[in-house]
Amino acid sequence: MTTIEAPARPKRKSLYRGDPGMWSWALHRITGVAIFFFLFVHVLDTALVRVSPDTYNRAIETYKNPIVALLEMGLVVCVLFHALNGLRLILVDFWSKGVKYQRLMLWIVLTVWVLVAAAGVGRQFFYLLTEH
Repeated sequence: MTTIEAPARPKRKSLYRGDPGMWSWALHRITGVAIFFFLFVHVLDTALVRVSPDTYNRAIETYKNPIVALLEMGLVVCVLFHALNGLRLILVDFWSKGVKYQRLMLWIVLTVWVLVAAAGVGRQFFYLLTEH
């Protein structure tokens, strides 16, 4: 008597198979968490002004360095992607043809994101490297 064996499944290296929609999903969540933590820190350091204006001024002075400027540029990139991808997700959810065109909309979002982020980060680099 013989048994029939199921074909072996190919081993995957990661949970994601490389589909752009899956990467968009992951990046949307990552940028959302990054924005949340920024807002958390922003609320805390702004609340310092009520506790001690001097402590608030010292905290703000620590932010005036190139590392924080680079983090701000990252924040701009995260907010732009999260907002544009969020609009795409709204269209996918509420437009009857959204699912059909979701991949095209993703490429449009990525194109607009790169263009707008490049302009925003370029402006921030201008302010970082020049006296204003």
